[in-house]
Amino acid sequence: MDIQKILNKLRITELNEMQQHAAEALLGSDGDVVLLSPTGSGKTLAYLLPLVQLVSADSDEVQALVVTPGRELALQSDTVLKDMGCGLRSMACYGGRPTMDEHRQLKDVKPHIVFGTPGRLNDHLDKQNISPYAIRYLIIDEFDKCLEMGFQAEMQKLLKSLPGLQRRVLLSATNAEEIPQFVNMSKKGTLIDFLSEEQQTSERVTLYEVHSPEKDKLSTLRQLLLGFGDESTIVFLNYRNAVERVSDYLKEEGFTISSFHGGLDQRQREDQLYRFSNGSANVLVATDLASRGLDIPNIQNIIHYHLPESQEGYIHRVGRTARWDATGRTFFILSAGEAIPSYVEGEAVPYAEVFPQPTEPALPKMATLYLGKGKKDKISKGDIVGFLCKKGGLTTDEIGRIDVKDRYAYVAIRREKLKQVLQLTQGEKIKGIKTVIEPVR
Repeated sequence: MDIQKILNKLRITELNEMQQHAAEALLGSDGDVVLLSPTGSGKTLAYLLPLVQLVSADSDEVQALVVTPGRELALQSDTVLKDMGCGLRSMACYGGRPTMDEHRQLKDVKPHIVFGTPGRLNDHLDKQNISPYAIRYLIIDEFDKCLEMGFQAEMQKLLKSLPGLQRRVLLSATNAEEIPQFVNMSKKGTLIDFLSEEQQTSERVTLYEVHSPEKDKLSTLRQLLLGFGDESTIVFLNYRNAVERVSDYLKEEGFTISSFHGGLDQRQREDQLYRFSNGSANVLVATDLASRGLDIPNIQNIIHYHLPESQEGYIHRVGRTARWDATGRTFFILSAGEAIPSYVEGEAVPYAEVFPQPTEPALPKMATLYLGKGKKDKISKGDIVGFLCKKGGLTTDEIGRIDVKDRYAYVAIRREKLKQVLQLTQGEKIKGIKTVIEPVR
């Protein structure tokens, strides 16, 4: 397998030191591996690049399971593997949709690698939708989260269901209190620790404190966001009802935002994340559900509207910015009586640059279209580009990110062209097929 070709396809010039160590450990030995490395350092590629060299494309059996604590990380990791174009088949399995639909997809795809949440993977193994006998590799991403109380029983059951398991790979962005007993570190196991004791978060992240004159921080948040213009920002809150309240307020004030929390159904989550990641929304208002597993590039600002509930939570929040070699900023909005938690390392600078500033929120550069056809309808990215250029009057540089799913597709287009495209494509067919074309809001 040509790894350099994969890296070129991903537009990566070379592996970082952590990724090189991971590749050596996975390809140069046959023992278990525990990898500790900060968020944004490239852990997904660190295990996927060697894994695709260990899995055989000649078999139709599942040979590796990648366990994730949430559906977003499962979907995202699956997308990374598909983007690698390495010839291996994969799919993501998670709750929130019928198990039977996934069973049909498993039979159709015949994946070599399955990404999934613990409960859903157990469900498929129990129903024999996934055969356990050819599974040799188990990767547990964010194992600190997967092994918390809520997942302990599920993980124990999963491990007992894999009779042919040979190797385990555990990954985390935070120091684990202890390595799980099922990991064999006594003889051949390898611990790769890139978590610096002195450096809690990237030195490329600047800390700021913003004092709110009122206990209700909404007006302070508005002023802060106005000063950011069209920069990409995540606002973190601790409760889903608070996310909804803040989201409603910002929408009324004219901001284009996405909101994200555990109370949304799967389609709503995908819509909201996609709008934020493709530049159709400048601000993501979210619970800590968005602090793990979302690899969205170029997020400039992290705002703690509510203080993080733990040091670990803080690390994961801030890890959404300054990914790879980028820089970022994190802001603590403090009302009377609040202080930056003692576990936050580094000097916080008072942020006084919010005045003067614009009086209206900046509009995003892009808007998102939903197309009601996808891979199962033989629709490709090229088909969508051709359709939007020919029927929608767009040029290729007015089209952004395109994601084609099995039964639908998302497309980012220049915001000012949205009305034009909706008018011109009304009633038109793509590859001879009528389809729904509507904005995602």
